[in-house]
Amino acid sequence: MTQSHPRISKAVIPAAGLGTRFLPATKATPKEMLPVVDKPAIQYVVEEAVAAGLDDVLMITGRNKRPLEDHFDRNYELESALEKKGDEKRLAKVRESSDLATMHYVRQGDPRGLGHAVLCAAPHVGREPFAVLLGDDLIDPRDPLLQRMIEIQERHGGSVIALMEVAPEQIHLYGCAAVEATAAGDVVRVTGLVEKPDPADAPSNYAVIGRYVLDPHIFDILRQTEPGRGGEIQLTDALQQLAQDEKVGGPVHGVVFKGRRYDTGDRGDYLRAIVRLACEREDLGPDFRAWLRSYVAEEMQQS
Repeated sequence: MTQSHPRISKAVIPAAGLGTRFLPATKATPKEMLPVVDKPAIQYVVEEAVAAGLDDVLMITGRNKRPLEDHFDRNYELESALEKKGDEKRLAKVRESSDLATMHYVRQGDPRGLGHAVLCAAPHVGREPFAVLLGDDLIDPRDPLLQRMIEIQERHGGSVIALMEVAPEQIHLYGCAAVEATAAGDVVRVTGLVEKPDPADAPSNYAVIGRYVLDPHIFDILRQTEPGRGGEIQLTDALQQLAQDEKVGGPVHGVVFKGRRYDTGDRGDYLRAIVRLACEREDLGPDFRAWLRSYVAEEMQQS
């Protein structure tokens, strides 16, 4: 008989990074606020959490991240101006972000890695399982990855991580999982994890991407985890301990994701994400695709 586990209701979004790959744009603007078409990247992530039933959202922020809080707050002056103009369409868009979820914020005083950022959520989360969503990975809403991860966690307990198959030469860019097959085709048992291994040492080509559903025992382990790769407290190192000892925090499963993912953490992939999403918009797509075809044709002729 399938065991029932506590329902997950809270999402944690680490957003304290400096965004150095996008300088100088991120000198005064949080990288999470960079627009993907006409919405900041962070709003896509909050919308994903809400779509999965998680409307209690804790954002881990840092210095110069106040615009994140402002974006999910009411802007009465702007709303009043739009109301006076009778611009109901834009008014609805402005109010959309402030009505999405119950938002909470806590600062990560020192940038000590993802593991430390997750640990900052402990007082808010308590002893409940919870989800972690990284803002660099945007998951297409037509491919409900987080819902599937929550389903697996509620069925088996423990923790669940999102995995994606990558080319062997790219595995050094990710955390990497050693896995065993299960009866479900898209679910594997995680037996080990290593952060950004050399391709020759990687246990598989399953890369960890930025979605996690975690058992609260992860906090106990993170408190004891020493800085690892890059001098930071790595979430991967704590998950490795959970995978090795299922008596503490239950098993670790992985959901192998084959859907649409937009990586906004890299400048090139950020631009590609904008193009892909713009092409799929009903209001922008037809004209934008026509222009794009024309542009590519001209470039090919010139080359």
